[in-house]
Amino acid sequence: MRVAEFGCEKRPATGSRGMVVTNHPLASAAGSEMLLAGGNAIDAAVASLFALTVVEPMMVGVLGGGLSHIRLADETHVVLDALSTAPGAARPDMYHPASDDIARARETAGRANLVGPLAVAVPGALAGWCRALADHGTMALDDVLQPAIRLASRGFKITPYLTDCVTDTAADLARDVGLAALFLPDGAPIAAGAILRQPDYAESLRLIAAEGAGALFGGALGAALAGFMAANGGLITEADLAAFRVIARAPIRGPYRGFEIVGPPPPSSAGVHIAQMLNILEAYDVGAMGFGSADSVHLLAEVLKIAFADRAVATADPDFVHVPVDRLISRDYAAERRAGIDMARAQNWGAGISAGESANTTHVTVADAMGNVVASTHTINSLFGARVQIPGTGLIANNYMYNFEPRPGRALSIAPGKRVFTSMAPMMALKDGRIRYALGLPGGLRIFPSAFQALVNLIDHGMSVQEAVEAPRVWTEGGVLELEPAIPDAVAEVLVARGHEVVRVPRIAGGMSAIAFGADGMMTGAACWRADGTPVGVSGGLAKKGVRFSI
Repeated sequence: MRVAEFGCEKRPATGSRGMVVTNHPLASAAGSEMLLAGGNAIDAAVASLFALTVVEPMMVGVLGGGLSHIRLADETHVVLDALSTAPGAARPDMYHPASDDIARARETAGRANLVGPLAVAVPGALAGWCRALADHGTMALDDVLQPAIRLASRGFKITPYLTDCVTDTAADLARDVGLAALFLPDGAPIAAGAILRQPDYAESLRLIAAEGAGALFGGALGAALAGFMAANGGLITEADLAAFRVIARAPIRGPYRGFEIVGPPPPSSAGVHIAQMLNILEAYDVGAMGFGSADSVHLLAEVLKIAFADRAVATADPDFVHVPVDRLISRDYAAERRAGIDMARAQNWGAGISAGESANTTHVTVADAMGNVVASTHTINSLFGARVQIPGTGLIANNYMYNFEPRPGRALSIAPGKRVFTSMAPMMALKDGRIRYALGLPGGLRIFPSAFQALVNLIDHGMSVQEAVEAPRVWTEGGVLELEPAIPDAVAEVLVARGHEVVRVPRIAGGMSAIAFGADGMMTGAACWRADGTPVGVSGGLAKKGVRFSI
């Protein structure tokens, strides 16, 4: 039963030999090119991510960071943590908070943690992609970089989505000579349909193809980054780059209605809090409530508030903050929190445990015929990151320092070498040990709640993968309850009567990329209307052995 009716804007793709779903058609093409050349899902994912740095430069870059959740053909899982870290010279009181209002908790004087060199954290993306390729790929870095190099040097057509992003950030972009030249030709946002060429960035990619991650971590690109920081008030040094390490982490696993849900561990919120929320939901007949009904939305909202209350005090870099993972994902703890839910009224929730971000990201979901699956989420944090480009390189710097709490003495406060926390949710769902779904999306704080809802759509509401990624979303962390347009007005009125402060928004989080795996070996890829997402499926294959052509 669906109370909120909606139609899908896009159509899925199917394939038996592989599937690539990204938030840009040219990035999906780059990944599928690797599969067609005989590469595996890891090769394809890395090629797609490099291509996205060219065609989605506002979202992702080699100076960013992120997570790659990899399921290998032998059914083992690993999460490669390449999240950015605070520089060695960073301090808990390095920024001056602009407001004590909880809604403005991250704002600082002069936007110093948001725009400019002081907002830049030590990048990890390039190290993470090279590590994934070296450990689990089959192709050379030079080969997987070719589509990105081609797109940067020859150019590509700007989409309306990119033009909108440039328009939204034009005032900041105009202050940087390199970014203004690329994205504000003649002082106006680059028009949809125009060809964007990035020759400096193409040369940087060629250097990476030749030298690998060493081009940044010890090489010329790192020297350029450190030199720019030193000259412009930033903190990153070549020593910071040399100290960066990618960490291989074991995922979080939790049961839900016969499925096993697998996601990233801290410093990501997703694995812990999605498991926590599903544990709370398991006692309710969510499917019988109906998708988009007042009861189902109310329940989602209360569960989200519980998760965010706990997240605020406990989910951070586990090297700096004790994260009580076992407690948070236990069914006993879920029962305790569930007992406080009142289906008749909205509540304010505090944390049930004690401790001992940005809406602009990108995601790729890739699978091959051998059983390798990758769900990878990466970002430079805000649109165009810190909105500075390293001269002569085409590299756009992240503004990951914005994710830290700008006040000392808290779980998310700044410390030298500390990894940023994140809401990234590269998730997978298994049934009887076999993969059934892989998904993820951009969207800052709204990422893991949206991934959680997609899993509920698939498992409780029986949606197809295309329906699950396009279905209207809700979001709250304890303040207003955001609803996308397809949630009926009658439902919103009931929610207001229960005490929710309802706000209508055109979009919650970003474009989701998902793959469903059928028992017959077929894969179905889906991307939603919230971005330029495109699934590309691969079928067919080589000629039957022994077949020869004769005249």
